[in-house]
Amino acid sequence: MLNALLVFVPIGVWLGVVVWRELPRPFLTLLVIGLTYGVFVGLAHQLLWPWAFDSPPRLGGNLAGTLSSTAESTVLRLFAFGSSVLTGLGVGALVGLVGWGALRLRGSRPRAAG
Repeated sequence: MLNALLVFVPIGVWLGVVVWRELPRPFLTLLVIGLTYGVFVGLAHQLLWPWAFDSPPRLGGNLAGTLSSTAESTVLRLFAFGSSVLTGLGVGALVGLVGWGALRLRGSRPRAAG
């Protein structure tokens, strides 16, 4: 339940503000918000990494045991951070399209910047 709130409430707020304020570039605005959110989620994951696992995660498959534990941790952390950023960017793009469409359906003309 808490996870769902942390996922969907911010997205609803972003979309609501963009549509309510009739921002001039809803797609770009929400794309940048999503990117920023992804960076902050990625940073939070990195800060909480030591407490997230009972034992440090390891690479598997063909990469199992081929790298030092420091290199494995670095690879996993980089991919986790990148995944957070790309997810934020994707969510921002999707919500941006919804915001753009909502403003068009309402027949609203986006307000001029400034």
